Amino acid sequence: MTIRSIAFFSALKSIFLQSRKVFKNLTSAMRDIFDRITENKGPLGKWASQAEGYFVFPKLEGPISNRMKFRGKEVITWSINDYLGLANLPEIKKIDGETAAEYGAAYPMGARMMSGHTEFHEQLEQECAEFVEKESAYLLNFGYQGIMSTIDALVAKDDIIVYDVDCHACIIDGVRLHMGKRFTFKHNDMESLEVNLERATRMAEQTGGGILVISEGVFGMRGQQGKLKEIVALKKKFSFRLLVDDAHGFGTLGKTGAGAGEEQGIQDEIDVYFATFAKSMASIGAFVAADKEIIDYLKYNLRSQMFAKSLPMVYVKGALKRLDMLRTMPELKEKLWENVDALQNGLKERGFDIGTTSSCVTPVYLNGSIPEAMALVKDLRENYGIFCSIVVYPVIPKGLILLRMIPTATHTLEDIAITLDAFSAIRERLENGTYKRLSAAVAAAMGE
Repeated sequence: MTIRSIAFFSALKSIFLQSRKVFKNLTSAMRDIFDRITENKGPLGKWASQAEGYFVFPKLEGPISNRMKFRGKEVITWSINDYLGLANLPEIKKIDGETAAEYGAAYPMGARMMSGHTEFHEQLEQECAEFVEKESAYLLNFGYQGIMSTIDALVAKDDIIVYDVDCHACIIDGVRLHMGKRFTFKHNDMESLEVNLERATRMAEQTGGGILVISEGVFGMRGQQGKLKEIVALKKKFSFRLLVDDAHGFGTLGKTGAGAGEEQGIQDEIDVYFATFAKSMASIGAFVAADKEIIDYLKYNLRSQMFAKSLPMVYVKGALKRLDMLRTMPELKEKLWENVDALQNGLKERGFDIGTTSSCVTPVYLNGSIPEAMALVKDLRENYGIFCSIVVYPVIPKGLILLRMIPTATHTLEDIAITLDAFSAIRERLENGTYKRLSAAVAAAMGE
């Protein structure tokens, strides 16, 4: 072997050893993907040991109604999204039971495109479209999954999404699927929307794409209606399409219950209308409605439906019955709003901050920490028989407690009077430091 060859192989060996050392350092720097999970439970997960089974994942028992059982005690329930009180009506339970007996829980089997299509699915789509004054509609299995996949199908990588910063998590997750640019505008702030539409327009002119604006009909935490009328007015200045998620508006707003667009007089200006059956309809499923050309496109491109089992018949025929009652029994919505007005006016008269809600959603804002919020809610449930949802950071800013209440048509004026008295009592205890002392004592007992 020549000296040149020896030098070559020596250099090659040196490179190999260095590479192995670098690889070893890289592999030693790797970590188990579950390490992050054990080290950081997340902003809500870190409270699991104190909260689970009581504040989160609670078990409400008994028929769905204004009063249910929690840990063996009767409570007035303000956390059930059964706006019109349909869930436990005899006519509803009858159709659900009869359909389950006739078809079982599986029929039809397979995806709609392959083997899961029926005349009743088509009928429900047609009736939903007519109810919200759109040309066509497409039935979806779930609200959360449905809006995500709708957003994904409507936009391509060259398109730009502009959406309200307070949009629900399902919309945010749908936007995350988008491979193009997206901008948020400040909640219900038309100046902010206009600024972002200008940015989006400049970008769309470069990419050759279009613009999709997304808002909610009713924002589920604050209870405010989206400023849909003001948004569609901007169509005179900008070129965009509007998608509205009206989960909380469908069935509760508008003369017929067709939602926030009907309430604000601009239903025909909403390009793509989305609603779920999980609120006013007290069921499972959702639908998207638009011009026939748009719905035909979604039917063949909406992945969460193309590759998912069809909505079972028990939910389809159940939804047909629920929609019929929504259309033909306006007294349900009238009773709902009688209770909404009594609760919201009563809270305001007692000096509570309920924000600027313009829907059934009734938020009550209080100042306090997460431990104080836990003590407060436990007091409400154990000593006053009031069950309502607690919302804290990171959903709302630190230092705020939001008690979100959902009035329904099944509530009574007696329920409301009892609740108002209870809220006055817990506010006094929050302000005089009772809950702060209780939460400190619990923390000390746990060694924290």
